[in-house]
Amino acid sequence: MSNITTNIKSIRDIMRKDTGVDGDAQRISQMVWMLFMKIFADKEEEWEITIDDYESPIPEHLKWQNWAADDEGLTGDALMEFIENELFPALKELDITLSPQAKIIRSVFDDTYNFMKNGTLFRQVINVIDQIDFNDSKESHVFNDIYETILKDLQSAGSSGEYYTPRAVTQFMVDMINPQLGESVLDPACGTGGFLTCTIESVRGQVKDSKDRDVLQKSIQGIEKKPLPHLLCTTNLMLHGFDLPAVRRDNLLSKPYADWGAKDKLDIILSNPPFGGVEEDGTETNFPKKFRTKETADLFLALIIKLLKNNGRCAIVLPDGTLFGEGMKTRLKEELLDKCNLHTIVRLPNGVFNPYTSIKTNLLFFEKGTPTKYVWYYEHQYPKGAKSYNKTKPINIKEFDVEKKWWNNRVENEYAWKVSIEEIKKRNYNLDIKNPHQEVDTLESPEVILEKYRTTEQKISSIQDEIINVLTEALK
Repeated sequence: MSNITTNIKSIRDIMRKDTGVDGDAQRISQMVWMLFMKIFADKEEEWEITIDDYESPIPEHLKWQNWAADDEGLTGDALMEFIENELFPALKELDITLSPQAKIIRSVFDDTYNFMKNGTLFRQVINVIDQIDFNDSKESHVFNDIYETILKDLQSAGSSGEYYTPRAVTQFMVDMINPQLGESVLDPACGTGGFLTCTIESVRGQVKDSKDRDVLQKSIQGIEKKPLPHLLCTTNLMLHGFDLPAVRRDNLLSKPYADWGAKDKLDIILSNPPFGGVEEDGTETNFPKKFRTKETADLFLALIIKLLKNNGRCAIVLPDGTLFGEGMKTRLKEELLDKCNLHTIVRLPNGVFNPYTSIKTNLLFFEKGTPTKYVWYYEHQYPKGAKSYNKTKPINIKEFDVEKKWWNNRVENEYAWKVSIEEIKKRNYNLDIKNPHQEVDTLESPEVILEKYRTTEQKISSIQDEIINVLTEALK
């Protein structure tokens, strides 16, 4: 076990003793804002060397090294008073015009809270965090892997599980979209930043110098409505070497559909929008009448179609309900197939998003600019011997090797089939098309089924008679 793994375990054990921290979501939120402060302090050491005349937006006495780094410094009630009455108020009111760094800090702390109540335990946590050197590439890399497990833990933190998409799914979607250096990439509901960090890792091999590095940083952006995943995502991108993560606290659905113009268009959109969610009253009125609904995923799909550039590419996770739904969903699918080439739907089996949801999901890949002529379907299979996924045995990126091998040399097989747009139109745009190569379940003849039913009915009647006889004797 690495030192950092031990450190994180130690932090969790200490926090469990604090009466103010209730459950995994609060524990993770508490840990991450403290880690953010330490990461930011280590980044500032680097920026003082690499950025001419760099000035910290954080007042001197509030910097990590001046209140946290001394392991025998503030503790107990004095520490908690400092956190509640000085540190948090100052960071929440930081002047965002000071620098881009000030804007990031303010966005992180706007809706972040301190849950710990015990100043002695708080000091113990600080002392453990301060041992991690985020400027040490080896330590930073190890922590990166551990951060991934912290994000996975959100799956068991109640509704917070919606922030995490299995790494294998995000990795496969990014691999198939194949982003290039300089292409603009957006996740409009970015959660903890899985799609963004996968994109960074995918494109980083194309970065040759500091100019390319700046291009990469400016081309990747995320939007997240909720404070905890926003904090997690910002920290995640900083761990991946981004000095100024472009992660905004916002809800893109709250802006009128008609107000999005040419300057807002993007090359690539990758997303797993919240499905089953219902938007606030009035949000749907930002959209044209034909697309109005309170279903979050459908509104995001309508917006994504609009935001893509001509030849822009998208990979999105959507539930079965979008595929077979009628009414507004039919009109939305008609728009999608008319304005984009929906070339591939990968049908995922049950359990991919367990324990958050058992809803069956699909990965849709499309390109804007030409209408769909036919849709390829691929039915993803469980690994040999498995009947579902769970927390200890989640979906693995290796399972997608078969899809990757098939992707550029498409032929129909027992798991892949092609459906023409004419057939889809005949089905009134129902995209929930089952695998035609699967054997149809063989049912017995109606006569045999009826006979079995009658036999069962007689057994039930006989048991009921016996119960009545027993009760009658008992009453005597």
